[in-house]
Amino acid sequence: MKLLASLLVTACVAAFACAELFSSMAHLESALFAERDIAVAIQDYIHEEEKRLAKLKRVAEDFAEHSEKALASDKNLLANPINAYLYMKRFTLDWDREVAPNFQSDPESDVHKRIEELKGYLPKYEDLKGAVTALLRLQDTYQLDTNNLAQGRIHSMVSSSMSASDCFEIGKLTYNDEDFYHTTMWMEKALALVAIEKNRTVQRVDILDYLAFSLYKQGDIERALVLTNELLTLLPHHTRAQNNRRYYEKLLEEQQRKRRGDDGGAQETDEPNEYTVRPLDEYRKGEEFQTYESLCRGEDTHDYKLKHKLKCRYVNKNNPLLLLQPAKEEDIYLDPWIVVYHDVVSDYEIETIKKLATPRLGRATVHNARTGKLETAEYRVSKSAWLKDDDDPVIHNVNNRIAAITGLSMKTAEDLQIANYGLGGQYEPHFDFARKEETNAFRDLGSGNRIATWLTYMSDVDAGGATVFPYIGVKLFPKKGAAAFWYNLYRNGDGIYDTRHAACPVLVGQKWVSNKWIHERSQEFKRPCSLNMDE
Repeated sequence: MKLLASLLVTACVAAFACAELFSSMAHLESALFAERDIAVAIQDYIHEEEKRLAKLKRVAEDFAEHSEKALASDKNLLANPINAYLYMKRFTLDWDREVAPNFQSDPESDVHKRIEELKGYLPKYEDLKGAVTALLRLQDTYQLDTNNLAQGRIHSMVSSSMSASDCFEIGKLTYNDEDFYHTTMWMEKALALVAIEKNRTVQRVDILDYLAFSLYKQGDIERALVLTNELLTLLPHHTRAQNNRRYYEKLLEEQQRKRRGDDGGAQETDEPNEYTVRPLDEYRKGEEFQTYESLCRGEDTHDYKLKHKLKCRYVNKNNPLLLLQPAKEEDIYLDPWIVVYHDVVSDYEIETIKKLATPRLGRATVHNARTGKLETAEYRVSKSAWLKDDDDPVIHNVNNRIAAITGLSMKTAEDLQIANYGLGGQYEPHFDFARKEETNAFRDLGSGNRIATWLTYMSDVDAGGATVFPYIGVKLFPKKGAAAFWYNLYRNGDGIYDTRHAACPVLVGQKWVSNKWIHERSQEFKRPCSLNMDE
């Protein structure tokens, strides 16, 4: 529109300059040439508009095809972390580059208002960053190869492959966080992909710029210099690259002198720095966290010598609710006693609980040990909702069944907590019970400590998402309809520290669980204290 308006204004000015055309036939004939040029200008404008609309049409067709395929699938395509990342990128970076410049409409038009309204449901930039963080967490925890991820491969599952631009944006986000370990991985892959792309999705010089500096930070100055020289071959006047080249050359000269030594002695060896290894804090470098991740991968970390004593049985606890349909109890570990009850909730009950919980889901919280208050934490990534006993007959029936199987009272138990784990959702190692120094924990409830935990799996998970106990090497992989149960406290009220557990990151799929935390009060006759202080 601006181009056309400009041309029309120019034409009007020219007409004004040649006023009184009627008085000269020569000037009148020249107006025909102006008419011809205006026609050409309008045709050029129409051509540009057709190109813009053609791009928008391709975008609309792509959106329609993607959403139709995803909605028609039995499985949630976004439950794959690669698909989820690409989806987040589509409506953030790609939207700003490919859609917004070609979508020119009156802000007051119905179409514009409708799209702006629908954009409220779409991912934001913080979602994109969260998707990248989750993807890197999964890559590290499950030791996934960058090449396989870029090809859309996670174990035996295949999804959409990534372009050079997709890999570049991951590397760029990690670069901004000074995580040069992951930057190098993903920029290297972007560099390999851009070399074979027919339609380049990112400029090679941009990749070289980020990758060269990341390699320098990792101590690989020689390769940083090689890539910087290549960058300057493509863009000779790149000021930052020129300065970096001089700096790298100076560093290499200093390294050469140090390696030779003043007396020509033995060479010094290069030590790996903090950017050549996965960025971890002191806790995550420790044995517990490493064991946790090994268990998440399904590795055996402990040799359990009492495995031959584990049994499966039907139990009814002499409870009328279980006489016709006893619970299927499987021993997982004997001390502490951890069991799994199979087929303990029906599909109908699960769907009802999920339907009730979905509109109430909010970011999951943890107890602050110092204040006793609930707050969000980066080591717990999920959304949760709480359902009361009287919210629905299904909730009441499930609570009664838990009471029947455990033999414990639900009077002081917490409401049923429903948790839905999203992209890379996890809950790192923690205790369910409050330690003695955590004097404020559960104070507001007035029901004592958490004596036991009942954890119901309400979905199968394609990959990942196990519940693991790093102190004893136990790993439980989600099975829809099953529930795990364990005591958190000994009979004398002391905490059972071997029950420290974690929810592993969900690799592929969607994970739904429900938790029932049972408290000490009202258990006096259900699970009485022992006369033996050591028990």
